[in-house]
Amino acid sequence: MPGAMEGPSWKQAEDIRDMYDFRDVLGTGAFSEVILAEDKRTQKLVAIKCIAKKALEGKEGNMENEIAVLHKIKHPNIVALDDIYESGGHLYLIMQLVSGGELFDRIVEKGFYTERDASRLIFQVLDAVKYLHDLGIVHRDLKPENLLYYSLDEDSKIMISDFGLSKMEDPSSVLSTACGTPGYVAPEVLAQKPYSKAVDCWSIGVIAYILLCGYPPFYDENDAKLFEQILKAEYEFDSPYWDDISDSAKDFIRHLMEKDPEKRFTCEQALQHPWIAGDTALDKNIHQSVSEQIKKNFAKSKWKQAFNATAVVRHMRRLHLGTSQEGQGHPASHGELLTPMAGGSVPGCCCRDCCVEPAQDLPSALPPQL
Repeated sequence: MPGAMEGPSWKQAEDIRDMYDFRDVLGTGAFSEVILAEDKRTQKLVAIKCIAKKALEGKEGNMENEIAVLHKIKHPNIVALDDIYESGGHLYLIMQLVSGGELFDRIVEKGFYTERDASRLIFQVLDAVKYLHDLGIVHRDLKPENLLYYSLDEDSKIMISDFGLSKMEDPSSVLSTACGTPGYVAPEVLAQKPYSKAVDCWSIGVIAYILLCGYPPFYDENDAKLFEQILKAEYEFDSPYWDDISDSAKDFIRHLMEKDPEKRFTCEQALQHPWIAGDTALDKNIHQSVSEQIKKNFAKSKWKQAFNATAVVRHMRRLHLGTSQEGQGHPASHGELLTPMAGGSVPGCCCRDCCVEPAQDLPSALPPQL
């Protein structure tokens, strides 16, 4: 298996626990587990993805693809893979711990939120995705659930996670596998046509749309009708939700959510748009409208799957992880700590495979004492 993979070879370790102090399980999945751990040498906290090699039989290709992708990536807005160890019957992926929580949760918690805030968020995403595209990597599953805050700091940077569907572009072949998340996937993917990195730019347009109104541009409980909307690129800037949004923001979205991938903005073009590079993003507070719509349209999604939130919160408090990781900061107060990620994502995790199985009788919100 290791020989088939590009990049540095996996390191051998007699016992991974000689190097890392395992604290608690953050999540368990079909064939892996994510552990909150401390590097004994540096005292740095990390998320370790533990994968049973036996359970990987027949799935080696997917894991090798994800690891090959992650090995090539070094960007401040992308969750990093620090090391890979093989020990006994397991592989251990040492991942950067991302502790700032999910994008939507932070927006809802804010008291003040503007177009300019959304523009800064999208700038970071565009910069990171341009970096991927320059490496020949197509993410293929960009969505708000895969955007996590690095720390609990007010000005924390945003991080892209989940590379389970990423693919290295091969000039000698075309991408054609239908994948991604309904609602964020580009028309050409649904049409089962060959596609390129332009699919990521479409997804960024969908994310920008949601960040400015709090609801998705395409929605129908019937998947066939949803796909029909996307295939036709049928979306509106509905009143009253878009009445206070600038024409520049709408123009930016139109260029990304362009049906024809040949005419669609690239990341480079999008980064030069006045809404990102200029001063056309408005400073008007749109928090109330956007947060109400987010709570209405996305609140339940995070409970489709959940991880061990109680354990995370307990450890965050004990280890003072609420204190800034990007410099001096304040410890997190109650309620500011990590919440379950939508879709079951685990902090520091790069792939949905490590996320936990659906829980039974999930509450509609975290209990107040957490």
